Amino acid sequence: MLDQLSVGATTGNFSPFMLFMEADIVVKAVMIGLLLASVWTWTIIVSFGMNIGQISRKSDKFERAFARTENIDRFFEEYGQSTLPSAKVLASGVKEWRRSTSKGPVDREGTRQRLATAMNTTIADEVDRIADRLNFLATVGSVAPFVGLFGTVWGIMRSFSAIAAEQNSSLAVVAPGIAEALFATAIGLFAAIPAVIAYNRFSHRLNKLEARMVRFADGFHATLSRELELGD
Repeated sequence: MLDQLSVGATTGNFSPFMLFMEADIVVKAVMIGLLLASVWTWTIIVSFGMNIGQISRKSDKFERAFARTENIDRFFEEYGQSTLPSAKVLASGVKEWRRSTSKGPVDREGTRQRLATAMNTTIADEVDRIADRLNFLATVGSVAPFVGLFGTVWGIMRSFSAIAAEQNSSLAVVAPGIAEALFATAIGLFAAIPAVIAYNRFSHRLNKLEARMVRFADGFHATLSRELELGD
């Protein structure tokens, strides 16, 4: 064990690749797991960032078109099948409106409540759908440092075991194992830090998107409420 641990120290090679190759199976497993988590984290960051940016741009266009329309039924026929969150809110409102007003007499207050419930439920469903993969970022951000710390503790224990076996506490014995251990912590932080930053940033953008859908639903609800009053 002493010969294996002292390779890095005697050669002066503490490159990430050598630290990984000289680590034992437990520390290697920790490193590989954290690297895979980091790759998946960046995949989510890129895809989620592109997705929510696209949703925001399309929502701008959709809401401007809705503000200009004078015929909601015609607008619904054009945009009712869209997968855009705001369009789904519109669709749920129109469908509930048609169900509630298809047979008379119309219960105005009941219709208003059902419209609000239908659109708020759609908003909640859309937020949950969009935010689905953010849970992974939160998990990596909170767990990865502790997984890396486990690798660190294991590597240090390995170094102390070598010291006990060889009765030698020289730097050549201790340094390689400690370097491997600290490298595991570094990988844990490499995975956790982007995950935490991305989670906080995307949560903020998701909250803004939710508030935007709520405002759209409130405006559409007000429009339909006026229709109820005009229909009396």
